[in-house]
Amino acid sequence: MEPYIKISNINDFLYCPVSIYLHNLYEGFSTKTYHDTPQIVGRANHECLDNDTYSSARKFIGGMEVYSERLGVAGRIDLYDSEKKHLVERKTRIKEIRDGYRYQLFAQYYCMIEMGYPIEGLFLHSLENNKRYEIPIPSIAEKEKFEKLLNDMRNFDIAKVHGHECSRCKESIYGPLAW
Repeated sequence: MEPYIKISNINDFLYCPVSIYLHNLYEGFSTKTYHDTPQIVGRANHECLDNDTYSSARKFIGGMEVYSERLGVAGRIDLYDSEKKHLVERKTRIKEIRDGYRYQLFAQYYCMIEMGYPIEGLFLHSLENNKRYEIPIPSIAEKEKFEKLLNDMRNFDIAKVHGHECSRCKESIYGPLAW
């Protein structure tokens, strides 16, 4: 199978497929060069998970690397509560439940299931207002849509993009690269 799709790229792809290409152009640079306030806050919010300092309670697993050989995706989870069997994806601020958020959580879910972890609940957690949103376990139809998205990501060809006019990219940290 082709290289793994980064779980974090799923949300980016739905934001704008070209944004992944633009983001990769920046990878060799210090994040101080191109991160704006939202990216700095997001990174700080994940530090306690990535450094495994979220909680001393043994029931919480944070920042664990996960993968699914079957789906060809890999990344990190935010938080797993092994007692409640809940998987939580944390976002700085959730204004609306976007497909990118749900599909990122689905990727983590399928990885965890394939790795032998039982999951009974999926949640998005908005850190700014401390709200938690339950996301249903994916149905068969939702799983098919998710797998189609992964296929679309694998088949995306940046060379076929001409005259990229995405307002999202233009207004984002990628604006200087794209215009």
